[in-house]
Amino acid sequence: MITANLPQPRRRRTTVRMAALVGYLIAATATGIAGAASTAGDVPSVVVRYADLDLATDQGVRVLYARIAHAASAVCPDVPISDLHALALSRACQQQAIARAVHAVNSPLLAAVDADHWKRS
Repeated sequence: MITANLPQPRRRRTTVRMAALVGYLIAATATGIAGAASTAGDVPSVVVRYADLDLATDQGVRVLYARIAHAASAVCPDVPISDLHALALSRACQQQAIARAVHAVNSPLLAAVDADHWKRS
């Protein structure tokens, strides 16, 4: 039996930090709070881990996308469905948080899942 020593693929970062500056500013504006977050360090964020996923597979990127979407929901303001303006702003916050996370992962498969998701929405 012959074995070859093949180079191992470079390890990707195993976390994505999601910050929702837009969501924080929306929440501050909606509640009338002056002096909202002025730096990225002041905004809510969530760490999304994905070391356990194989991002070379469709299943792996779909699971990561679901984690990212869930994290975006957690960091963007939760608004009543009756307030259509605030709901639109919250959705925009989620879209931006997801876009930042997808960009940070730098996976073409994940970007394709993201593009497909927004086409269907």
